[in-house]
Amino acid sequence: KALSFYEKALGIQEKILSENHSDLATSYNNIGHVYVNLEEYSKALSFFEKALGIREKTLPANHPSLATSYNNIGSMYSEMGEYSKALSFYEKTLGIDENTLSENDPSLATSYNNIGSMYDKMEEYSKALSYFERALDITKVSLPPNHPDLANSHNYLGRVYYNMNEYSTALSYFEHALEILEVSLSSNHPDVEGVKEWIEIVKEEL
Repeated sequence: KALSFYEKALGIQEKILSENHSDLATSYNNIGHVYVNLEEYSKALSFFEKALGIREKTLPANHPSLATSYNNIGSMYSEMGEYSKALSFYEKTLGIDENTLSENDPSLATSYNNIGSMYDKMEEYSKALSYFERALDITKVSLPPNHPDLANSHNYLGRVYYNMNEYSTALSYFEHALEILEVSLSSNHPDVEGVKEWIEIVKEEL
């Protein structure tokens, strides 16, 4: 239903608006997000690219909407397993974020985590660690001590150390993540159970 609504709106807009109108970019983005929810990532990517095409022509180089477009495209390449392409778009997002956000903005931590995740997938673990550690530093100062995002940062680091066969370090990060999640979420929450599973996996290696 959402898709047909957005497509009808787009059909009207394409007839009456100039080809680089910002409302067209918004519509392309909306349709892209519907395709994301349908897990049709290549279709989503094509709409996100159309939105980016307009925004690159009409917005200043450091505009937050450009950062959003780069991030959307990076996410699609990540979902499609094209990690080096995803990385290049996440780096563009980070470039804007670093120029426009305060140094401890949680959105900056998200960008660092996205880049760290790509390096982790590409098995470049030392690079992954440096980005995840930067994200953790921001999260520690910008969010409450029991915020789930803080647990996520510990979780990411735990996984990298696990991949590097540094099991005792991995365990300490996972245990820290669990401590946070047990305070902030219900005991049967999937995130809590997920960290407990990781702890068991790591303990088998010790």
